Amino acid sequence: MTLRTISTPAAPKAIGPYSQAMEAGVGSLVFLSGQIALDPETGELRNSTLEEEVGQVLRNLGAVLAAAGAGVANVAKTTIFLTDMADFAAVNEAYAAFMGEHRPARATIAVKALPKGARVEIEAIAVV
Repeated sequence: MTLRTISTPAAPKAIGPYSQAMEAGVGSLVFLSGQIALDPETGELRNSTLEEEVGQVLRNLGAVLAAAGAGVANVAKTTIFLTDMADFAAVNEAYAAFMGEHRPARATIAVKALPKGARVEIEAIAVV
């Protein structure tokens, strides 16, 4: 199996020892690292409102998908991490708008904390 690193300046740089995404095999699976609401230009967390935060997370996810030659229609599975399950409905609404009619498998997990104080993180697996 071959692995290819996916990277784009349109999404935030990895803030640790990981890649934005990895493609496994040619024409195969792409594993996208979790995205938080970091502005790719400034590196600052965009979270003045939950809506702003979720919007930035989804834009970052979309940018990494595009760098992999994919889009939301290629997403097979996502995992959403929330620091407060009270945010579930608002996140779900933004996520549904981002995905359109596409409905990949998904899990939503409550966590105690996320990097840089984020409230939302989303990772994905796509088929390219």
